[in-house]
Amino acid sequence: MLRIPASIYDDLVAHAREGFPLEVCGILGGTGDTVSAIYRMVNTDASNEHFMMEPKEQFSVVKDLRAKGLAMLAIYHSHPETPARPSVEDIRLALTPGVSYIIISLADPAKVDIKSFHIEAGNVEPEVIEVFNH
Repeated sequence: MLRIPASIYDDLVAHAREGFPLEVCGILGGTGDTVSAIYRMVNTDASNEHFMMEPKEQFSVVKDLRAKGLAMLAIYHSHPETPARPSVEDIRLALTPGVSYIIISLADPAKVDIKSFHIEAGNVEPEVIEVFNH
């Protein structure tokens, strides 16, 4: 399970909508299974079909997480036109062990769909997201 405060959940939705029609991406940090920080990243590919984070920006986020005593809990990105499920490319590029992979789908403009997955060695396991008010 991944626990996400409503304010960060709302920011995920806002980031995806602001970046539309391109994919957006970012990192969530926290402790245990509870998210407490969001880092919006630049999609250097500027594409509606895939994303790439800039390595220096990623390194900066990892440094900030460590300084705050937090761990990287999730990597997120949006699917502007497709469902909230990992693509073949998403699965192939899921190389960070022990993190969740969150996909924000804007395929149905009336209802944003957010799902989380654990992806290890090509195996995809859905994960429950609990949104809470803090």
